[in-house]
Amino acid sequence: MHSLLFNYFEAKTGINQESFEFLRDYFKPIESRRNEYLLRSGRICHNLYFVNEGCLRLYTTNMEGKEVTRYFAFKNKFGTALSSFINQQPSFEFIQSLEPTELLVIHRTDFYYLVDTNPHVNRIYRDMLEMAYTTSQERIYGLQGDSALERLRWLLEYQPNILTRLSSKVISSYLGVTPYTLSRLKAEL
Repeated sequence: MHSLLFNYFEAKTGINQESFEFLRDYFKPIESRRNEYLLRSGRICHNLYFVNEGCLRLYTTNMEGKEVTRYFAFKNKFGTALSSFINQQPSFEFIQSLEPTELLVIHRTDFYYLVDTNPHVNRIYRDMLEMAYTTSQERIYGLQGDSALERLRWLLEYQPNILTRLSSKVISSYLGVTPYTLSRLKAEL
């Protein structure tokens, strides 16, 4: 259950198996069902999730009640409501499993203990923060300046499996278009 997490740590930090053994017990395996919520808006996020299999979606609802998806965590990725996880304030996001999902979960207290005491975990955390920042910048500028067709092409280039695995409703909430527009754009490709 922890082999994918070890491979992730090894690739990012060069950790060896012996050093990883100390860390692995902090990451507890759990399973979630399709469409199960791991966090609801208004609750404080206490967990960081590593996806072994399946998919997590992080999203919010806007003033009109429409879902706006910020991030998908597929196999071999971490996911959490980062602002709430860091600040321990109520989350404005939901975390939902879109498929039956196998996860490794670490509680915030344990994670920050490891960040402070283990250079490998510290490196992973820094990498997560850097990726979150750069991804959010790309999304902000992409949504402001790119056409819907350009956003769909970006998605096909960088996350092509999304179109075959997830519903049009979820994909359109990620691209900032209606399901009808997404269908029309797919036909234009």
